[in-house]
Amino acid sequence: MSFFKKLFNSPKEKETKEPTLDLENLSLDQIFVQNFLKNNGKFLYCTTLEEVTLNLANIVQENSWEAIICIDNDLLKLVKTIPINTIEIFNNSHPIFISCEHLIAENGSILFSSNQLKDCKISELSENFIVYATTSQLVKTNGNGLTGIKTSYQGNIPSNISAIKNYNPNSKDNDFMSYGNTNAKNLYLLLFEDL
Repeated sequence: MSFFKKLFNSPKEKETKEPTLDLENLSLDQIFVQNFLKNNGKFLYCTTLEEVTLNLANIVQENSWEAIICIDNDLLKLVKTIPINTIEIFNNSHPIFISCEHLIAENGSILFSSNQLKDCKISELSENFIVYATTSQLVKTNGNGLTGIKTSYQGNIPSNISAIKNYNPNSKDNDFMSYGNTNAKNLYLLLFEDL
């Protein structure tokens, strides 16, 4: 046996690795939930609109919020059923109740566009978000999410497409690709089963 063969075939210390999920055997919603929770998101699964409003009321009560921002007419119908003041202009001092474009399973992120955010940057908004989404909004990758937006809004593609993938505002993101992008939010997800 040659010297180099002995050198490169020498036994190495086994590295201890974190247990990994077998993502190929999980459903899309399970992959999303695992990644979302890993990123410190708070997740509430709802099968009826009554559960959505009950969970929304519990979140508001738990955090002692007196007002909430909601600019979506459909979501305003849900907010009006609970005792809280609503604000229909974005600011950074009140929590936001908002919908989204897609839920991205591969990294547990939530994709938004100008349809939800108007011309505001996520980093300029409150650190408290409550997101209403449906199971039909789940997609596998960021690319699938962007394709979904392009397909849904043919001829009128929204601008300001961005995502939140870190749900702990106090954490530091060491990813150099995200340098200066402070999109981390304290986020609750109300996921409604619509399939």
